Amino acid sequence: MAGELILLDFRLSPFARRVKIALAEKGIDYEYKKENLSSLHPLLLKMNPVNKKIPVLIHNGKPICEFLVIVQYIDEVWNHKSPLLPCDPYKCAQARFWADYIDKKIFSNGSSLVFTETQKAAKNELIECYKVLEAEVGEKTYFRGETFGFVDIALIPFYSWFYFYETCGNLSMEEECPKIVAWGKRCMEKESVSNALPDQYKVFDYFMRLAKNLVLHQ
Repeated sequence: MAGELILLDFRLSPFARRVKIALAEKGIDYEYKKENLSSLHPLLLKMNPVNKKIPVLIHNGKPICEFLVIVQYIDEVWNHKSPLLPCDPYKCAQARFWADYIDKKIFSNGSSLVFTETQKAAKNELIECYKVLEAEVGEKTYFRGETFGFVDIALIPFYSWFYFYETCGNLSMEEECPKIVAWGKRCMEKESVSNALPDQYKVFDYFMRLAKNLVLHQ
């Protein structure tokens, strides 16, 4: 069933980190190909000609694109170990809902902290979004309870962004959202997570370079 498996990836992409974590949870071997977002590789353009974005998982020559689709595909094809989505249809729908919420709220507001003109509004909304997620995880070990799963995979890459949040947004995640920070630390105890996430300072440096380039090209 495994066959040839290739992941097109960018080290600092939270979306690609999700796929790496899912593959690690399943214990699946694959070939890793790093992409340069400033100069897209012909293989990426061939495998994802519509969106031209990573991550892309190539299984036996066939591309699977977009995080929600890729992780669900991984869970269905390699269903022998570590289920990532619940079997119950309602719980599965809820997991997809929260993953979609994270993509729409956390990614966009977090990225906006780099822009001075939108920083205050982005900071306030970002904290409110994390408080919503904090209420959802509650006292549970993970979002599914004792089982690490789909929503955890969707959110945990942003744990590497906390230093960036705190520095650019002048905030303390520990003070604002202590349950989320505690949840993140529990996730980081898993090798599948700690081996996949980039260094927080590299994430910060990336955003600072991005901001500088945007100013230069205005």
